[in-house]
Amino acid sequence: MDMWVQKGFEGWYFKHQKGDDMVAFIPGRAESGAFVQMISQEGARQFAIEDFSVRHGVIRADKCWFTRHGCRIELPGVCGKIDYGPFTPLAGDIMGPFRFFPMQCRHGVLSMSHSLRGSVAIDGQLHCFDGGVGYTEKDSGTSFPRSYLWMQCNDFPRPCSIMLSVAHVPFFTGSFCGCICAIVYRGKEYRLATYKGVRIQAFSPRHICLSQGNLLLELDMLPSFGGHALRAPQQGKMSGTIRESCNAHLRVRLWKKGTRIFDLESDHAAYEIVPRHEA
Repeated sequence: MDMWVQKGFEGWYFKHQKGDDMVAFIPGRAESGAFVQMISQEGARQFAIEDFSVRHGVIRADKCWFTRHGCRIELPGVCGKIDYGPFTPLAGDIMGPFRFFPMQCRHGVLSMSHSLRGSVAIDGQLHCFDGGVGYTEKDSGTSFPRSYLWMQCNDFPRPCSIMLSVAHVPFFTGSFCGCICAIVYRGKEYRLATYKGVRIQAFSPRHICLSQGNLLLELDMLPSFGGHALRAPQQGKMSGTIRESCNAHLRVRLWKKGTRIFDLESDHAAYEIVPRHEA
């Protein structure tokens, strides 16, 4: 059943990628109303939704629907249908023990990677995602962090999916810099997170180095442009603005006990950053 109470926000992120072609749909609802946002290489669009519901795993937004098996899109200038292969969920909640505490923003990873079949027409131009790769996550709460970096990529030369977020996290009467990172490489999951003792050895918009136990992770990122504007939640309403870059360049390296597990590059990472001075 749909137990939504109109306080705060909740939104889902369905990303579809095939080579340089990418489109993501973000259905959701907030105190300011329901919506679907779309982002692609060409830009971002926002659509107001009158009829929104979530029942039995089906998200309905007017004539659109989204499930773990696929999505159907019918929006002004945008239509299509994409089927999903089996989801690749994480072994446990990415929030770890923080899922038991009241949080400004709660993050969930529904699928690190899944196959795609289908297409979407945008203003009459067909975008075919047959053989592409998908990613799905969810956020809920009241506001996005006042400063954060988020990055996701699952289109590498070898089977690898990564999601990382470093954010300012209000917690009771204080705050801390929180980190969650999940990697699935050739079927094996690696988790680096604040609740697992991760140390942020270096952090900038272009370079991150994390260490945790016998793991060392380095990421180098180079967005291809300044990003497209998306609406973001502030105090339960979609009144903020963030910018997401499609097809950013990413190099990611992971070591365990000093032995390199992989060194991979991609030109198809999604990337958002809200620096502290812009908060």
